[in-house]
Amino acid sequence: MRSTYLTAIVIAVLLGIWLFSGQLGEEESPPPLTLAEQADLRGAQQADAIPTRVRAHVTYASPQVQHLRIRGKTENKRTVAVRAEITGTVTARPVERGSRVAAGEALCRISVDDRRAGLLESEAGLNRAQIEYQGSLKLRASGFQSDTLVAQAQARLAEAQAKLKRSQLNLARTVVKAPFDGIVEDVHLEVGDYVSPGAQCATLVDLDPMLLVGRVPERDVLRVLPGQPATGLLSDGSQVSGQIQFVGQQSDPETRSYALEVQIPNPDYRLRSGVSTDIVIPVTEVMAQKVSPALFALNDEGVIGVRTVDADGRVAFNPIEIVRDDADGVWVTGLPDVATVITVGQELVVPGQSVEVDFEPVEEMPASAPPQTAAPAETVKSA
Repeated sequence: MRSTYLTAIVIAVLLGIWLFSGQLGEEESPPPLTLAEQADLRGAQQADAIPTRVRAHVTYASPQVQHLRIRGKTENKRTVAVRAEITGTVTARPVERGSRVAAGEALCRISVDDRRAGLLESEAGLNRAQIEYQGSLKLRASGFQSDTLVAQAQARLAEAQAKLKRSQLNLARTVVKAPFDGIVEDVHLEVGDYVSPGAQCATLVDLDPMLLVGRVPERDVLRVLPGQPATGLLSDGSQVSGQIQFVGQQSDPETRSYALEVQIPNPDYRLRSGVSTDIVIPVTEVMAQKVSPALFALNDEGVIGVRTVDADGRVAFNPIEIVRDDADGVWVTGLPDVATVITVGQELVVPGQSVEVDFEPVEEMPASAPPQTAAPAETVKSA
């Protein structure tokens, strides 16, 4: 029995020693590497290897006019419902919807009735009052008329003049006239209608000048001033130009944006109100280069950029800002003024890695030619 216990104790001690020796020899596993550390490790490992061959071309920065792009619409400067000022029957309406009228042109004619007779009566009353007043002055000069009677004659003369003026105005108001040049948008009366003061005759819209209206974001409002030139790109593809007339001083509480108005000449009334428009305003000049969007890459922080080769033959990552999209490329800022942009193999290299560059021929990549002295192209930044 004793030998059995002794054997069990020996086996237990040996088993414990074996298990304990395994824990002593176990090493802690290192923590996983971050993406940046992995990139650095790959770069260090590849630094001693044969340099990767990539294709590249040289781009040159050129001054570009940066624009602020605002979504807006066309809007006529004023719309007025022209109203009658007297009572009467409509005897004529010489305009229809869409008629182009000049300032002072008749929109509606109202019956004269007895207004012409009233005008003749007022003229006769004024003539009598003038004679009475002149007679009073002569009598006072001879000492046969008091100042009180002269004052009464003068008051009757003023009353007759006012009555004549009212008669003239009432007769003139029988013709409802256009207050400005414009287009008749709507008509509200027909021949035979009886009208009272305030009745609408026609709605007139002023289309010259036309306005382009939109809202400027608060981050850009300090770069926009009255008098600056602006261009409107209409939804039909046409383009118009004018000057900024108004920039609001109070922001919209919901959008934090400011009202903007651009005045556009429209003498032929070609522009209509309410057409969707992109308002493009030049705000500053930047140095930019045109590259293919296929060359864009992201770094570990998710920043968009372009990989280039520096003077030492090593890969560099350049964060960029997109200025404008063109049909044949994208204008960007953030690259050196003279940059060797990797066009083939950029996905196989990391920043800091040494590479061998095969430059693309000029005939394949026109952008590799140095900038000419021609006027710089324009760029647009969306707001």
